[in-house]
Amino acid sequence: MNSNNIKIRECESFRDLDACVNLQREVFALPDLEVSPLRHLIVTKNAGGFTLGVFIEEQLVGFVLSVPGFYGQERILYSHMTAVSKDFQNLHIGAQLKWAQRERALEMSVKFIKWTFQPVQARNAFFNLERLGAVIKTYAPNFYGTDYPTIGEKIGLDSDRLIAEWHLESEKVKSLATGNNFAETDEIGCAIEIPNDWNALVKENPEKAAAEQSRIKKEFQAAFAENLICRSFRRNDKSPRYLLYKN
Repeated sequence: MNSNNIKIRECESFRDLDACVNLQREVFALPDLEVSPLRHLIVTKNAGGFTLGVFIEEQLVGFVLSVPGFYGQERILYSHMTAVSKDFQNLHIGAQLKWAQRERALEMSVKFIKWTFQPVQARNAFFNLERLGAVIKTYAPNFYGTDYPTIGEKIGLDSDRLIAEWHLESEKVKSLATGNNFAETDEIGCAIEIPNDWNALVKENPEKAAAEQSRIKKEFQAAFAENLICRSFRRNDKSPRYLLYKN
């Protein structure tokens, strides 16, 4: 794929925003009740947020939705969702979207973006911490309710989430934004291991999956109670793990 064919721009027209709605159906496979509708995207724009889209020859292949918010007195953005068409995944489009989101936020004098993700998804953890430089200080149990977003049989799994904090002008983020590496030098306080293939575990052994989720929650909550901060993730085929630091 020729990178010159890729354009990132704001989705402003009804046509562009409606394409974002349809892309949600493809990527997330959620019932329509759980899809953010066109009206939500329009309201977000008029409230001070934005939707950035990735286009290849005017075809929308990905987008990121940024919702305005506040953290105390500070103006921030909440990155509500990022979606990339299944035919265009593994082409670094998601990373391009996030870095474009950062640039747009800084143009708005916004220096902090946050979002949530599943603690048990190794790929997302690696992307958020190692590719983007986000940090984690909060574990949010059952964020969306039990069995969300399960479609079909209910198995009783809570929708636990980690809250990613993206400090847009931190040294790590600035280094990664320019394509450079960043090495953590602080002392590691603890490591929290997660399953290598969470989706397969849920399908094959729901009871074990629930037990693993409970263990991971307790370990994160204990670490955060000791004021440890999660800043790294090590991904491998046997024991992917979060690394938490004392500073």
